[in-house]
Amino acid sequence: MSLAEAQKFKETRVWAWARKSWIGESVRSCRRCEHEFWAWARSRPVPVPHVNELTKSIAALHMGASDTVNTGRDTEEPIFLLSTGMRTGSTLLQRILVTDPGVLLWGEPLGDMAFVCRITEMVTHSICPWNLEQWKNHNPTSSSMATSWIADLYPPGEDFRMALRSLFDRWLGEPARHLGFVRWGLKEVRLGATEATLLRWLYPRSKFVILSRNPYDAYRSLADSKWHVYDRYPDMCIDSAAAFARVWNRLALSWSELPEGFPSFHIKYEDLVDGKVDFRRLESWLGIEIKENIAVSAPVGGTAKRPRLSWFERFIITREAAAGMHALGYSE
Repeated sequence: MSLAEAQKFKETRVWAWARKSWIGESVRSCRRCEHEFWAWARSRPVPVPHVNELTKSIAALHMGASDTVNTGRDTEEPIFLLSTGMRTGSTLLQRILVTDPGVLLWGEPLGDMAFVCRITEMVTHSICPWNLEQWKNHNPTSSSMATSWIADLYPPGEDFRMALRSLFDRWLGEPARHLGFVRWGLKEVRLGATEATLLRWLYPRSKFVILSRNPYDAYRSLADSKWHVYDRYPDMCIDSAAAFARVWNRLALSWSELPEGFPSFHIKYEDLVDGKVDFRRLESWLGIEIKENIAVSAPVGGTAKRPRLSWFERFIITREAAAGMHALGYSE
């Protein structure tokens, strides 16, 4: 080995040692700190519709809100598993629920597209009051249309509701039935109470399982995974503590907007992994048979590598998600 090669080898070994030592860890920590605070400074809250806004829009459109729809002949009872963001254990709970051989829960179908979120926004912001009034007062007949104002002529609102529902039926329901499942639903990590209200309007007999996890642990799992994830592609990448905490806080707070009696069952991830969830009560409420031991017996790799978040990550999450943590009973 020549002198130049020996020197290069020595430098390589020194560099490798430095990376694994406290020096390398300090450098990486400084870089993460700079990234997190810079991302926090640049991030902006994302305006989203609230449950009361959607409820008013549905009522104004005369589309038959969920409490006025005739459910006597409606046999569809989809199960919607929604969580407070990513890395909350939703996949584990999804696997537990599908231990019933008749149940299929799709996993975040086209999630990056924010499909359900965008439909919810459209229905929430509906149309202007003047056009609503035209719709309300129009009852077209073949003899009157030629001499009436029909520039704004809409089918009845219930037809619009059923048209939206048929989209979900064809997209999610029929493929599940084709595979032999009698009950279908989906698992999502991007939907909150407003989207749940829309789904409940489309499916009056639907039921919702809500899963939450302490945001410190959830973000640690996400950050350590090094995954490139989006709340909405391509402009809402969750690549910082601030971005994650704002999504988590929005979803966590949204559940307090639901009216009393909304068919939801809240589970904490911490209770799920500690064996404190009453699955007999859950299966009775959902009308399915759950064999949780089958699902939890299969090991699933975790992504968290650090024992806890750094001080600056915890500081940012505390500032951005304190309200949601308080609402769901998580300590800061």
